[in-house]
Amino acid sequence: MRTQRQVVDYSLQKRAVLRELLAGRVGTYDVCDASPYLKNAARFHGEPTDRRCPICRSENLTNVHYIYGDELKQSAGQARTLTELPVLAMTLREFQVFVVEVCLGCDWNHLVEQYLLGRDGLSSDGDGEQDTAGAGGTGRRRREAQR
Repeated sequence: MRTQRQVVDYSLQKRAVLRELLAGRVGTYDVCDASPYLKNAARFHGEPTDRRCPICRSENLTNVHYIYGDELKQSAGQARTLTELPVLAMTLREFQVFVVEVCLGCDWNHLVEQYLLGRDGLSSDGDGEQDTAGAGGTGRRRREAQR
């Protein structure tokens, strides 16, 4: 699969939420609030993990990958399986992937990470110039401003 770019890991935020829950400042109903759409996405498009739910500790977590990007049009916001992402990365210039972990038992859910995929991050020519017509030319303007 194409390399992930601009990866954002939300594990510190997850730990803070769990710390607030254990301290009693946040209730279980505040953090276990997965929508029916998210639970269905986890059932049909999710990737099972071997990690136990931090709340109920009886179910394994499921990762759901949501995709967003201008080129996706009506497909933006859909959940995709992990096997579909490399195919999309080869065909699309750039799109964002949001990974959400879900417990189907207690409805715990939390954003795990976010990253970019697509052809745009790889340069085909040796000078580092990339075609920026689809991105509004912001990369080329940025390079010109640096000169």
